Amino acid sequence: MIALVQLASEETEPAFLPPLPELVIGTLAFLIVVLYLGKKLLPNLNKVLDERRAAIEGGMEKAKAAQDEAQQVLDAYRAQLAEARNEAARLRQDAQEHGAAMVVEMRTEGERQRDEIVAAGRTQVEADRQAAAASLRQDVGKLAIDLADRIVGESMKDAARQERTIDRFLDALEAKPADTTKAEVTR
Repeated sequence: MIALVQLASEETEPAFLPPLPELVIGTLAFLIVVLYLGKKLLPNLNKVLDERRAAIEGGMEKAKAAQDEAQQVLDAYRAQLAEARNEAARLRQDAQEHGAAMVVEMRTEGERQRDEIVAAGRTQVEADRQAAAASLRQDVGKLAIDLADRIVGESMKDAARQERTIDRFLDALEAKPADTTKAEVTR
């Protein structure tokens, strides 16, 4: 042990520093490793990191482009939807106007047909009334002549005389007020 103490006292260098040849060899080895790593590994690491950065930035740009495109599609969709709503409103308005025009047209046509039917009915009633009046006039005339033949006792065979007698009788009937004629008919 004494030898160790003597050795330790003989050394002038501090104990925590390695010997100079080891220090030089260690430093050279460290520099070689750092240079090797700097030349070979560091560019590859930087390349990979740059590729990742580019991929991330490209992805973000693609996402931004996709978002912009989606916004454009959404805006176009909203514009088409608004246009479709306007078109639907216009079509509804046109249909309402067309329906109102058809109602007016049908009403006018119905009124025209009604007026035609009423006019035809009035014409038919007037024709029937005239036919009935003529038939009644003939029947009443024959009855009046037969009655006159029986009452007077002379023949009413003369056509002119018959016509005058019938006309006088019917004129007398028409000249009576309607109320008295109705009252006599009900008796």
